Amino acid sequence: MLKDITLGQYFPGDSFIHKMDPRFKMIGTAGLIAVIFSAGNVYSYLVVTALIAACMRFSGVPLKIILRGIRPILMLILITAIFNLFYTSGEVVVFRLGFITVTREGLIGTFFMMLRIVYLVIATSLMTYTTSPIQLTDGLERLLSPLKLLRVPVHEFAMMMTIALRFIPTLIDETDKIISAQKARGADFDTGGLYKRAKAYLPVLVPLIISAFRRAEELAVAMECRCYRGGEGRTRLRTVRAGYRDALSMLLIAACLLLIIFLNIRWPGLY
Repeated sequence: MLKDITLGQYFPGDSFIHKMDPRFKMIGTAGLIAVIFSAGNVYSYLVVTALIAACMRFSGVPLKIILRGIRPILMLILITAIFNLFYTSGEVVVFRLGFITVTREGLIGTFFMMLRIVYLVIATSLMTYTTSPIQLTDGLERLLSPLKLLRVPVHEFAMMMTIALRFIPTLIDETDKIISAQKARGADFDTGGLYKRAKAYLPVLVPLIISAFRRAEELAVAMECRCYRGGEGRTRLRTVRAGYRDALSMLLIAACLLLIIFLNIRWPGLY
């Protein structure tokens, strides 16, 4: 299951989205989230589905990798769906057992809620799939550059956020190795109740924390050996510039958002 977590991983490519300016990728991701949360009926969700499908197509990331990134949150989606299903009131009762009542509005709302979570995961994952760590740092630094007037250490903040994001796959791989080593020594992580399983994972935390600190120290030493001194006087190997891809993407997202707002006004609450 840990190997299925693809958050923070970068997949090199030469696709339409790979070539976009990282600043507009971040703005576009925020726009996608706004589009997803704005959907309020069947027609608007069809627009969101078409937009997400287009993003997946132009990202060049294989579909199996995108779907693999959704697998680790399936349990969270299922638990959220169950609570949403049982606690959503409605007029048309589909099933009733004691105090448990399932309505048609609850079923429909639960379905669209699950769809919204999946689309959110895909939209946010595509940005890291198609953007290298250096591009992420440069893009975030440029977006936050106005804060330099307030003496905010923008470059250090962007570097810190990027390193934290890119450490996720490394820590996941390290956790998997520690669990395999513990199993080889007779540890049992698969049997017993929830409390017993949670307790069995406690011995994994100590070596994982030690490994994280060790890797952080190694990274700091490596950066110092390369004379890293922050953003002051720093040059860039590649200078990113906005192009027609970025303009087309922003126009498409803005058009979809306006279309969804129109559909919500024209058919309010239609499922």
